Amino acid sequence: MAEQDTTPVFQIQRVYLKDASLEQPNSPQILMEQQQPQVEINLGVGAEGIAEGMYEVSVTATVTTKIGDKTLFLVEAKQAGIFEIRNLPDDQLPPVIGIACPQIVYPYLRATVADIITRAGFPPVHLAEVNFQAMYEAQQQAQGAATNGNGNGHGGSPIITTA
Repeated sequence: MAEQDTTPVFQIQRVYLKDASLEQPNSPQILMEQQQPQVEINLGVGAEGIAEGMYEVSVTATVTTKIGDKTLFLVEAKQAGIFEIRNLPDDQLPPVIGIACPQIVYPYLRATVADIITRAGFPPVHLAEVNFQAMYEAQQQAQGAATNGNGNGHGGSPIITTA
């Protein structure tokens, strides 16, 4: 039985939509505009331990679409997962939480965002594939630079902005 206690465990317990919002502050007037809107997408990753060997990992997307300086719509969605992760070496746990878990949650987030936007009456915005390993490495570099005192002090989750 002692062998079973040291066997690495990685299991998805649940994937769920934690938060979602849609705003159309300038409707219906802005819906009459014929201009092509500008789309800005921001992504963030968060993680926290919720019990011994249990972690909640979330990926948040904020999609802001504007025509000129007026917002057409703003969608924010946070998709999360609960993961059981046990008996991993200390150096392997952060990459699993920062790379593998978001990769599992992200496809659900992409579908949720496209669905919300479609249900709001707009053509869907399909979020691009994301390299969570690159995001994780950028976060590690930022934290290392902040720790060394020669960085920008950004120690949170990296944010990707596309236009």
